[in-house]
Amino acid sequence: MSIGDTLAEARRQAGLTITQVSQQTRIRESIIRSIELGDFSPCGGDFYARGHIRSIANVVGVDPVPLIREYDEEHGPPGSMRASQIFEPATPIRIREPRNLHLRSILAVLVLAAAGFGAYHEFSIHNNHSSADAADTLRPATTPTPHPTVTVTQTQAAQHTAAASTKGDTVIRLTAQQACWVGFDNPANGKSLSQYLVQPGHTMTWHEKHPVSMVIGNPPGIQLTVNGKTEPLNTVNVVTLRINPLSNTPVTVG
Repeated sequence: MSIGDTLAEARRQAGLTITQVSQQTRIRESIIRSIELGDFSPCGGDFYARGHIRSIANVVGVDPVPLIREYDEEHGPPGSMRASQIFEPATPIRIREPRNLHLRSILAVLVLAAAGFGAYHEFSIHNNHSSADAADTLRPATTPTPHPTVTVTQTQAAQHTAAASTKGDTVIRLTAQQACWVGFDNPANGKSLSQYLVQPGHTMTWHEKHPVSMVIGNPPGIQLTVNGKTEPLNTVNVVTLRINPLSNTPVTVG
């Protein structure tokens, strides 16, 4: 019996619907249906697939260890991901083009026509300022505590170039006692902003100016504080936190 068949049969024996499993695991119904059919592609990668299998198995009353072992036999053990999977984000990042791109092109033509050092120098200064303005259009986030064993995607690398945080940010600090994965989504449209794989014994810090949804896999293996206040995560399931720096109560469980 396949992994999907095992989970589906256990769910039916437990008298649960896919909707009920989705509510308890906070995994979308469409992903649960795909897993029960043996399709793990909507999970977004092997690490997420293992986390979903573990969460669903715990809810329907099945031991997740044999299922994850079977998944590893079919798809490869943890740590066997290709380099392209590490450095390519699950959701392609869209970087806003500088608004004054056409103006810079016109200035470039004028500089070439003038062929004067002074005009070229003035254009170079303007070009540098325009590039800085374009960088400011990126979603700000502070660089987490660097460590060579922490997996960083292109999405994270783009965020790490943003300006340092200012007063009014929500400070999120996560210390991993066991391996866990963390994702940040845009709460307005559900699109992924960044993804992290935090190894045991490491700490990462984020500064958020705008509302975000923070998704945490393997919550029992972490310690989490928001603005210095410890956030208890008393569950083995995937957790989604709604973080709003503009609210008096910045953290709610999604």
